[in-house]
Amino acid sequence: MLWTGESPKAESLTETMESYFNALHGFLLCFHGSTLGAGPTLSSIIHGSVKQIVDSSFRLFQGSVSLYEGSYEKGKKPSIPQLSGAVSEACFSFKKMPITNLVAIGNAISQVAVIIKDVLNEMKKVKPACPLSECEASGDDFSPKQIEVAKMVADIASEAMMVIIVIRVITRTMEEEHPKENSGFVDSLEKLLKLCQRTGVLIEELGTCVYHPPLKIDKMIQTVKVLEGNLDEVKAQVEHMKRSSNAFPGVCRKLRDAIKLMEVELDKRKHLNQILISHQKTIYNTLQLFDPTASPTDEKVNWNDVLRCLITSLNKQP
Repeated sequence: MLWTGESPKAESLTETMESYFNALHGFLLCFHGSTLGAGPTLSSIIHGSVKQIVDSSFRLFQGSVSLYEGSYEKGKKPSIPQLSGAVSEACFSFKKMPITNLVAIGNAISQVAVIIKDVLNEMKKVKPACPLSECEASGDDFSPKQIEVAKMVADIASEAMMVIIVIRVITRTMEEEHPKENSGFVDSLEKLLKLCQRTGVLIEELGTCVYHPPLKIDKMIQTVKVLEGNLDEVKAQVEHMKRSSNAFPGVCRKLRDAIKLMEVELDKRKHLNQILISHQKTIYNTLQLFDPTASPTDEKVNWNDVLRCLITSLNKQP
């Protein structure tokens, strides 16, 4: 009767809900037992999957009761097939849930690679500003400096993704060996996962700096330094687990080279900006000799404007 959408009989509804509650209670007890020995990552996945089943079950109960009582709003009659289908989907998702810490952590590491790839794709979309004479201005246009920085961020993201992929290959190899998941083993995996996730967060921060001008050079320098230190920890953790591969040292070296290159280039830009700012007041003081209306500004000097102003001022001299 529930499937046909007709109002259920009280006795039938009571029996069905009682049986369902008993089954759900037994399921929750099994869930509690399954968390024994589970690390933070696996526990979080199990909890989220179970919560989905419980939430969809209660929505089904509420819909059944409101259908029986006729207490639903006009035009909002509960669809029992839809509600029960949500429960079935939640149960199906639960069946696909990883059953070991190693698999759960490996899947989470794969998600980090996806995040970094998204940043890489975004950096590849960075385009130079289009001249107004050729096309209309677009909010997606970038300055030459942003494009140069985006290229360096893309290089770092590309190399970081290779590091994560190699780590994922290492964990897949471990899955095939079916190692004993004692507390020390799980703790090492969890630490490696956190370091990988931190790598993804740092690369996202670099990408965000590119998309939100003006470029915050100091913040980017600090981020790449932290990223380099994080790479050292990743390398040390993999070596500590004695699960490295022939490819791992090479991909780490390439990522370090990309980080170092960006750090050097950003330091050059920072030094150049400091020189421009330090000479800015002197330049405008000189301009005032020719044009008393000239005044210093907190913004970075536009050399084209300075030269234009100098030429104009000199032309005014008798």
